[in-house]
Amino acid sequence: MERVGRAPERIVTERLVLRSYEPGDAAAVKEAIDSSLDHLRVFMDWAWLAPEPVEVVEERLGLFGTSFANGEDFVYGVFTPDEGEYVGGAGLHRRVGPRALEIGYWIRSSRLRRGFATEAAAALTRVAFDSCGVERVEIRIDPANVASIGVPAKLGYSLEQTLREELVPVREGGPRRDAAVYVLTADAYPSSPAATALPAPG
Repeated sequence: MERVGRAPERIVTERLVLRSYEPGDAAAVKEAIDSSLDHLRVFMDWAWLAPEPVEVVEERLGLFGTSFANGEDFVYGVFTPDEGEYVGGAGLHRRVGPRALEIGYWIRSSRLRRGFATEAAAALTRVAFDSCGVERVEIRIDPANVASIGVPAKLGYSLEQTLREELVPVREGGPRRDAAVYVLTADAYPSSPAATALPAPG
């Protein structure tokens, strides 16, 4: 019996659509990453692989889709309501143990400081508890990433611990980075802003 239930392939919030990736998304994803490299490379090690050919991006999205379909990992593209613009990426990841999921997210540089990361993370928090039935959700962030740390704080997560040298270097040969581990438990979730401040995904 699987310990974590399946996440829906499509989530609709007030201003966003989160859905599993499709092969046709590759060009939009590549454009968003390539236009945001200065922003992403500060904290995202994978951004140093870019720019990549669109065929490589398409292959990666295919792997995301397969993993989603198999219930192994739930990676979403984040879009505007008409799906005409790719805003960023987000996901629910199984890498933090049984009955738990980790949320990750990034937003393209042209859409920063509009609350989209908070909105996406709130939706994924609700899915993790309401659909997947987990006991805890984690968000792990480099403590130097002040803007990103504001997201779990707004949603009712608590800082549980800081793990020394937990995160891989941003660039090859660089130092490993600490990870601030923010946690929301199933007991605390019903009264948290993540559960009450925004409409439930539809």
